[in-house]
Amino acid sequence: MESNPSSSRTDRKTIERNRRNHMKSLYSKLNSLVPHQTSREAITLPDQLDEAANYIKRLQEKLEKMKERKDNLMGFERPSTSPNSGAMVGLKPPQIDIHEKGSALEVVLITGVDFQFMFNETIRVLHEEGAEIVNASFSVVDDTVFHTIHAQVEGPVLGHGAARISERLKKFVF
Repeated sequence: MESNPSSSRTDRKTIERNRRNHMKSLYSKLNSLVPHQTSREAITLPDQLDEAANYIKRLQEKLEKMKERKDNLMGFERPSTSPNSGAMVGLKPPQIDIHEKGSALEVVLITGVDFQFMFNETIRVLHEEGAEIVNASFSVVDDTVFHTIHAQVEGPVLGHGAARISERLKKFVF
């Protein structure tokens, strides 16, 4: 191997130029993904990075707020003790029991009156998994709703599919 200083210097310059071009394209791509509130004038690279970091932080905060809102809408508020009354405040989470009897599946869903969407979602999951709803009924006692769903599971869904349905429904509720 020949050690020509001129050749190695040229190689280093080329490698460095390629690295800078690659970084420039990555910065440009990052900048294109961030919505800009300022005018279209040129923004310095450090300002672009600050803007991107702030945007990511705002997205994370927004995501957390949306998760809290979803939990509140689904009624998964954690019970807390009110300092004035000492009573439990918050909604109790829904309960689900799934029983397999051969090709039949019985789903018992116990919710509060504020959880009517849970019944619809349970039916949706059963339908997506290929179960045929045979019968569905409900009873209301005070502020508790008892839903009973009978479904028929056939073909490739039978066996492991029933377990998959059971797992999906439990994951949905908890």
